[in-house]
Amino acid sequence: MAKTIAIVNQKGGVGKTTTCVNLAAALNSLGIRILVCDFDPQANTTSGLGVDKAGAAPSIYDVLINGAESRKAIRQTKWADVIPANKSLAGATVEMIGLPRREYLLKDALASLSGNYDYIFIDCPPSLELLTLNALCAADTVLVPVQCEYYALEGLSDLLSTVRIVKRSLNPPLELEGLVLTMYDGRTNLSMQVAEEVKRHFPGGVFATVIPRNVRLSEAPSHGKPVCAYDPLSRGAEAYQGLAEELLEHNRYAAIRV
Repeated sequence: MAKTIAIVNQKGGVGKTTTCVNLAAALNSLGIRILVCDFDPQANTTSGLGVDKAGAAPSIYDVLINGAESRKAIRQTKWADVIPANKSLAGATVEMIGLPRREYLLKDALASLSGNYDYIFIDCPPSLELLTLNALCAADTVLVPVQCEYYALEGLSDLLSTVRIVKRSLNPPLELEGLVLTMYDGRTNLSMQVAEEVKRHFPGGVFATVIPRNVRLSEAPSHGKPVCAYDPLSRGAEAYQGLAEELLEHNRYAAIRV
């Protein structure tokens, strides 16, 4: 059975999609079976793995709202299997409100696929609403990318409070996989200070691998490729390969309790 990891942060631009795409591709290169579920209406994970989001049908929206079969929504790519999203997902929250088991629609959709993969990654939207709640209810653990910028800790307490509420009331097994420092620039005092502050607030909860600010990471999505395919020798590619190896090592032990 696959371990399901929700990649979450309600702040936009912190590297959720970059982490989802590149960590999935790095794990795939190690022989790990990966399914990525794009659960963000912007559908950047879909295009980042080379899938045309405009023509992606059925999508995760069709699975949740129109009763499409989950397995028929899967697109195979060189780097991971993906259930695509498109702009239709933006209206799903309103349509989901009146449905039975509305918090568990994604969990139910992924249940039949779990036996075919080692990990399922869910790329969440930058908000704490019903789509993200579905992801948290479907997940075993939560992975939080944290940008090395001034407001890095702003909102983290709200996010982890939401995770604790979901754990208490809707998904008792939910744990924290860890925090990943992204967009790190070792030339600036700010990045170093933010990294130290995050580690101080979350002792034992931060991955040792740090994702650098890297031009190749920014360029890769425009080519519809993860960075390991676009420039495998770049610092970004090396960092996500290191994160993949650390994640596998981490999963020999229990996840962090929240």
